[in-house]
Amino acid sequence: MKSNQPLSTQTILFHWLTGLSFIATFAIGFYLVDLPRSPEKFELLGLHKSFGVAVLVVALLRVIWRLKEGPIQSATKSPAWQEKAATLVHYTLLVSTLLMPISGIIMSVGGGHPVAFFSFELIAGGEKTEWLNILGKNLHFYASRVVMITLALHVAGALKHHFIDKDITLTRMIRIKKEKGSQFSATQH
Repeated sequence: MKSNQPLSTQTILFHWLTGLSFIATFAIGFYLVDLPRSPEKFELLGLHKSFGVAVLVVALLRVIWRLKEGPIQSATKSPAWQEKAATLVHYTLLVSTLLMPISGIIMSVGGGHPVAFFSFELIAGGEKTEWLNILGKNLHFYASRVVMITLALHVAGALKHHFIDKDITLTRMIRIKKEKGSQFSATQH
């Protein structure tokens, strides 16, 4: 189905807040993987975990909003295989933004480590549960590979729509529609 209707402000904000916070958390995690054990590594790990909790909350809110508002309709008519690929990429990204922080929490709990949001402890540390720690590590590792591929496909698709198809797919995710009676708009039409 095709729709050239502007996206809601909430949809745009949840998209960018989830995406940018996820990418920042992912970048910190990617950087700290190869660091030797040190105070810097543990400080970055704490930051990574705290941002991961934030990503989980924002991603949950985004999924709830998506369920309330319904799926985003395509801006233009594309071949059926492209529509199906886009739907698969979008749902994979939605699930990944939930699975990555959840697997990180599973890994921490399984490792006997606390889960905190900055200095506020959400789950106390306890005994190490080896199988749970391994499950969390494996989920986190493989999900991160899926995310890298899927995010690259998502960005490539958006750029294809913008530069090759020259349609409004990308620009409508950047524009904040002017609400009735509101003076605010990110772009002027």
